[in-house]
Amino acid sequence: MAASSSDLLTPEVRAALTAGHLAHLVTLEADGTPHVTIVWVGLDGDEIVAGHLGLHHKVRNMQADPRVALSLETGGRTEHGLDHYLVVNGRARITEGGAPELLQRLAHVYLGPDVVFPPFPDPPAGFITRITAESLGGVGPWAS
Repeated sequence: MAASSSDLLTPEVRAALTAGHLAHLVTLEADGTPHVTIVWVGLDGDEIVAGHLGLHHKVRNMQADPRVALSLETGGRTEHGLDHYLVVNGRARITEGGAPELLQRLAHVYLGPDVVFPPFPDPPAGFITRITAESLGGVGPWAS
C-alpha cells in the first residue's frame, strides 16, 4: 500500500517545504519532455502549493498532465559531506483565484516580513497549484 500524502509530509519534510527554499518544478510537455521552472512553495494542509498570476506554460502543462516533480536544496549535509535535498513526486491540480494572497504569504518567507507582493496594484486572481505528494526522494531525513 502506498503512503498517503499526509504520511509522507513528516515534520522534517514540512519544515523543508516551508523554509523558503526555491523549488524546481518539473512539468511535462505534450510530447513528454520535461519543462523546468523555479517556484516558491508552501503548504496548505497536506498539499504543497505555489501561486501563479498568469496562465503560464507550467500551468497549462499541469492542466494537461498532472504529474509533477519538485526538487529543493534544503541545507545541511550528511556525515559524508553530501548536501541535503528533497525530491517530491506527485500530482498537481490547478485551482483558479487566490494567487495574490498566496504569493503575499510566500513573499514574507522568501523575501522578508515587510515585502508587498505582487509589487503592483490590482493583480489578476491567477491560479494556485496544489500538489499531492506520492513519493519522496533525495538526501536527508526523508530518504529511505
